[in-house]
Amino acid sequence: MTEVQLLQTIGMSVVGLGGAILLFVKARFVRVMAFVAIVLGAFSLVALSVPQMASMPPAVEKIDVASIKEKKELAAIGQKIFFGKGQCALCHTIGSSEGRCPDLKGVGAKLTREFIYESLTQPQAYVYKDYEHVGQAKFFPAKMPYINKKPIGLNNNEILAVIAFLQSMSGEEVTINLSELAAPGPAGSGGRKDL
Repeated sequence: MTEVQLLQTIGMSVVGLGGAILLFVKARFVRVMAFVAIVLGAFSLVALSVPQMASMPPAVEKIDVASIKEKKELAAIGQKIFFGKGQCALCHTIGSSEGRCPDLKGVGAKLTREFIYESLTQPQAYVYKDYEHVGQAKFFPAKMPYINKKPIGLNNNEILAVIAFLQSMSGEEVTINLSELAAPGPAGSGGRKDL
């Protein structure tokens, strides 16, 4: 018998016992307690009937450097990372000023790739109180995490893919050359190419 089946059996027993008490016992307090037991048992049975899903971390996007033939493909991978492993969309929006942090619409056209790279890997190097915001200055209380360190931990290829996405969604030419992507090497070899 599984744990869920055991809990369902207990819930049904509680509901049945409560029903029997309501039918055969005249004491008001005992009847009230039986009614409460029936309600709680019914709620537990309903809760146990809802299918449960295991909480899993987001899928890791593997970048097969050899399979990327065009910059559009790199930008598409960057989009998956932006909304997935990179967790960028938890704070940033694209085209809506309702996020907790700056809207990134057009950021690829406003900033150089080097500045974007530095903003991702050393986010506290330049802190803006107002990021191209019309009206009264808006203070962003959240601090941008280092996305190349834990818990996010993007590697250099993934960061370049995100930059390619930010540039392409801004309507700009992607300035990341496919030759800049580092082929995965043996563990500990570094395999990182700087901008």
